[in-house]
This record gives sequence, structure tokens and C-alpha cells, in this order.
Amino acid sequence: MAKTRVLTGITTTGTPHLGNYVGAIRPSIEASRDTSVETFFFLADYHALIKCQDPQLVRQSSKEIAATWLALGLDTDNALFYRQSDIPEITELTWVLCCSAAKGLMNRAHAYKAAVQANTEAGDDPDHGITMGLFSYPVLMAADILMFNAAKIPVGRDQIQHVEMARDIAARFNHNFAEVFTLPEAVVEDKVAVLQGLDGRKMSKSYNNTIALFAEPRQLRKSINKIKTNLLEPGEPKDPDDSTVFQVWAAFATAQETERMRAEFANGIAWGEAKKQLFELIDAHLSAAREEYHRLMDDPSHVEAVLRRGAERAREHSTALLARVREAVGIGPIR
Repeated sequence: MAKTRVLTGITTTGTPHLGNYVGAIRPSIEASRDTSVETFFFLADYHALIKCQDPQLVRQSSKEIAATWLALGLDTDNALFYRQSDIPEITELTWVLCCSAAKGLMNRAHAYKAAVQANTEAGDDPDHGITMGLFSYPVLMAADILMFNAAKIPVGRDQIQHVEMARDIAARFNHNFAEVFTLPEAVVEDKVAVLQGLDGRKMSKSYNNTIALFAEPRQLRKSINKIKTNLLEPGEPKDPDDSTVFQVWAAFATAQETERMRAEFANGIAWGEAKKQLFELIDAHLSAAREEYHRLMDDPSHVEAVLRRGAERAREHSTALLARVREAVGIGPIR
């Protein structure tokens, strides 16, 4: 029986943080060990160019993200782990799909509409500062997905639209040319935690409220101590369901440890003590992976070799599929 293909991309901007780990990296690494599915994980470095014009940041982020996934135990024997830019067939497919994608569909993309709205509210030209990369990146995302005929695409709710766009573009191509593409489905894991950041909002680089995943112990403790809390004194009962400290605790603790901390909150644990215990929990949870991460960061040739092996395996799929696409649209040798 054919395995279901699952695909996830990681944009190479910024340093991985606890929210990335809990929301995307940890569940994906667990999936990489499931031999009943075929998993594709890639560094989306072409996507990074849409919002980052700092080449050193893109390079450093690619290195950090690759080292992070490997340090945390990604099974690269089972999963395909590759860099988007190492698969030239993706960019060729992007152009072919651009010729099938409706401009009206792109006009409705959330990111483009938000940029136009921000410009309009500021009194600027609606398209001020908007590149074709921003406007058409849903087509690149469609190419990422359709290149490997992935059936299931794990995404956050804010990304569902892009998977639906990929599905629309694939259906239009299949109708106009040939049944080449699997129609992908977005998979939203409601049970996957969305961590709050230092200020109580969603942990995000955009809000500058993150805790770096592999921060050194001293910096990790300092970041945890910055988590926003209320003014309740020691001895006063605290609501765990309204606490970022407790929410982060629950994302790392066992069920038994979580219940113990819930009781501690009811008994009025001091915020300083709760943060101290949270630091100790996370530090213990990540210490071995942190050590491996630093070893990999000092051995970039090994990380590069892993990505290149992944690209070789991925291109076995991409070259075959692009040949079908070329045949379908009439591009190829004159016969």
C-alpha cells in the first residue's frame, strides 16, 4: 500500500525558539519516525528572500535551523530533509504553475491584502514596497507541495489558505492538461500547543517576545524571568489557565508534573519559585540536544552533507514529476 506523503517547510529567517519547537519541530520529528508515512521536511530559503534582504542572516538561519532539527533527532533515514534551493525543479515548476494560477486568486492572498491595506491606511500607493515575490509566493508554496505530490500538509490556521490555493492551482492544471497532481489537504493539529511569549501574546519573532530554543542556561533563566505575570503575592492562589508560566510548563512537563504544578498554583506558589522550576524543567529537557546542536554548529560540513544527501533523494522524485509536467504542457524534445 502506498504511503501517505506529508510535507512541511521551515522558512530560514531567525533563530528557532521554544514556540517553534513545541508547535512545529517536536511533532514533525515524531512524525519522521513513523514508517507508515513518507515525510518531506525542507529549509524554505527561497521563501526567506521575500521578507529578508540580509544574506548573512539567511545563511546563518539556514545553518541554525538545520542543526536544530538534526540535534533534536530528526530521522533522516526515513524522512527526506533537504534545502529548497537545492531542488531546481521547484523553480521551474513555479513558472509553469504561474501560467495556470489565476491573478484573482493571488489578489485574495492574506499577506498581499494585508500589505495593501497597510499602505492604503498610511496614505501610500496600494502597492508601495510590495514585490512580485510577496505577491506570487503562494505559487512557490504550491510548487513546494505539488512537486512531491504531498497529500497532507500540517499548517497553522493562518496557512490554510495557501494549501487551498495550491489545491486550486493543481485542479486547474489537471483539468487543462493531465492528471499529474495530487490535490493536497491542510492538516491543522488543534492538539499542538501554541506557546505564549514573554508578553502573553503568541510567541513570535514578529513580536520580539521569544525564548531562544538553545539559549545557554544563564540566558534561558534570564528570559524566563522576563515572562509577564500578575501582581499576586506568594500564598495567594493563582489561575494556571491564565498564566504563561504554567502554559509553557505544561508544554514540557509530563501529565503528572503538570498536575503537581497546578496544585502548586492553587496553593499560591511564588512567581519567582514557579519560574525557577520552569527554568530547571526546560534546561533539563533540552540540555543534551543543546550540546549536540553546538557540536553540529561547529561541524557545518556534516550538516551540509546531510542536506545534500536529502536533496539527492528528493530529486529522484522531482525530476520524474517535472518530466511528466513538461510532457503534459508540450515542452521537450521535438519528435
